[in-house]
Amino acid sequence: MIKKISVGLLILVLFTSCVSKKLYTDLENKYAALKKENREMTDANEEVTKAKNKLELDQAALQKELIAAKTQRDKHLADLTAAQNNLNALQSSYKALEKNSDEALKTNLDKNRELLAKLEAKEKALAAEQERLNKLMGDFQERSNRVAELESVINAQTENLKRLKETLSKALNAFEGKGLTVEQKNGKVYVSMENKLLFQTGSWAVGSEGRKAVVEVGKVLGENPEITVLIEGHTDSDKFAGAMGQIENNWDLSTKRATAIVNILSENKSINKKNLTAAGRGEFAPLASNETAEGKAKNRRIEIILTPKLDEISKMLNEL
Repeated sequence: MIKKISVGLLILVLFTSCVSKKLYTDLENKYAALKKENREMTDANEEVTKAKNKLELDQAALQKELIAAKTQRDKHLADLTAAQNNLNALQSSYKALEKNSDEALKTNLDKNRELLAKLEAKEKALAAEQERLNKLMGDFQERSNRVAELESVINAQTENLKRLKETLSKALNAFEGKGLTVEQKNGKVYVSMENKLLFQTGSWAVGSEGRKAVVEVGKVLGENPEITVLIEGHTDSDKFAGAMGQIENNWDLSTKRATAIVNILSENKSINKKNLTAAGRGEFAPLASNETAEGKAKNRRIEIILTPKLDEISKMLNEL
């Protein structure tokens, strides 16, 4: 509901002649929330990596413990074999000593009982060690299965992002060399459009060529309704010199431009509007130096950031 109200306020701003301080503050709060959400997704991705590394360390520790248990079991087996041999020897001696005196027979019987008691203790110890070994092997297999499952989900997500990037690159091929790039990094897909493709200087009205590019992006998003979409507006460091009362500063201009892109994407009925967010970054996230005309041109841009749902990975991490 808060997102709907925020989007409504942003649209209302597009049709009013001036921007209030409250709207600016709301936009600033919106950006802070989005930045926090971005950090949380980045933290979630780091938690996935940490969990995987921890599971691999646990797996190595279990493997080491398994080897130690097997070594201990082999030692008990050797002790049991030696005890069995001793028993056989004593049994032979017992038969030979049956002809001897009652005292010699009694001594032999006591030794035999002692050996039998030791043998029984060894058998119990071996059974307990085998039970412990079986439990370790079960835990090891369970953790291995969880690691494999988590890796499978991560690999599938990476592959889906790769296909999404390829689909976008193919759909936007006609705009190659016109200030549009598609890139996959940090578990996301970035579609970057320079302002020369989208806007006139000081304007937030999207030109016909830029609209075509945004519509093509919308078609791909319509086929991937679970993707979260963040549209960021960026400017160079030059102070805005437009008509007073319409734009307060570069931050305000970048927000209006991001909102204009959201409005075009919203025309596609297949896109889940709840997944769309507009944010203005002003001149505070440059790609290049603002000391040159080329650098400023790169900094004046719209970035459409596509992020997959992390619900499944988060659930798996909670179950570990």
